[in-house]
Amino acid sequence: MAKYHCTYSSPLGTITLTASDKGLTSLSLPDFKYDVPVTEAHVHDKSKFNDVTAQLDRYFSGENIAFNVPLDFQGTAFQQAVWTLLQRIPVGETRSYGELAHLLDKPNASRAVGAANGQNPIAIIVPCHRVIGKSGKLTGYAGGLDAKAWLLKHEQAIASDNFQLAPTSTR
Repeated sequence: MAKYHCTYSSPLGTITLTASDKGLTSLSLPDFKYDVPVTEAHVHDKSKFNDVTAQLDRYFSGENIAFNVPLDFQGTAFQQAVWTLLQRIPVGETRSYGELAHLLDKPNASRAVGAANGQNPIAIIVPCHRVIGKSGKLTGYAGGLDAKAWLLKHEQAIASDNFQLAPTSTR
């Protein structure tokens, strides 16, 4: 199966995108802890990412869009269940790890949900940044807490129809 990659300039810095013939396999923010490595097997082909980059352009310009690009999740069944659930969290809203565990009918699996959330390779589109601690505080984010705070503030502005592109403090 062919593998592809390209980069995308965002308000958070340069994002790296990877894909297979099935769909997007990763969207990595600049300081992502769990980058999917781009290898010699990845062909640089920006045209494979036209749909996703157009949707990212709309997202960063303040449109309240539902991302609609094919995804090729690479993870365990539990991780994929968590990642699928993340996509149901509306723009401008957050959920706790415990809430997600309950939705998965695994009320004692908050930590496992947190681990799966942290291993999400498709940031923004699979909105792991919308998951916060039970206390309401921002907790770990593979792209850094500054990026998480920026994304949440950006989405709250979109959801409230009070959009102004917020400056980033991460770059």
